[in-house]
Amino acid sequence: MFIQTEPTPNPNVLKFLPGREVSAEPREFRTIDEAAASPLAEGLFQLEGVAGVFYGADYISVTRDPAGLDWPQMKAPILAALIDQVVSGAPPRRAGTFDSAGPEGEDSEIVAEIKQLLDSRIRPAVAQDGGDILFDSFDLETGVLSLRMRGACAGCPSSSATLKAGVEQMMKHYVPEVTRVEQVI
Repeated sequence: MFIQTEPTPNPNVLKFLPGREVSAEPREFRTIDEAAASPLAEGLFQLEGVAGVFYGADYISVTRDPAGLDWPQMKAPILAALIDQVVSGAPPRRAGTFDSAGPEGEDSEIVAEIKQLLDSRIRPAVAQDGGDILFDSFDLETGVLSLRMRGACAGCPSSSATLKAGVEQMMKHYVPEVTRVEQVI
């Protein structure tokens, strides 16, 4: 069994590629209590220095506590936990424990455009760096679009630049009603 690793722009996050589907819906675990929905995430949180786990479609991003161990000390135990999970054949989550995070109700035409642009152009690029970006809200009066960064993107030193230079410029170009993009923490 071979699991690839990739660095991310966030030095405190490492991306692990097990060579199989991880999660149909991206999912972030920021605490061991949240990780109760997933035996794999729960097991990773029990390793020294793990501060966060994010499931992408075909990868797992692990966030380390910057005050804790370095990656060379953490990588082997994380890989062992991932290999155990893959070899067991068990799903990375407990049945029925991942809820859809989307708001209910019908989106306005502008919000639908924003979400379509996020899904088609922005989220795939962000996923390559081990993270995700989600729609939070759009204020039609001010034109302010609020987004949530997850995985490697949350807390990344370059996330502000990504939002302003990349996401905001693209949104303004394709959705003129957007005047500003802000990160919701």
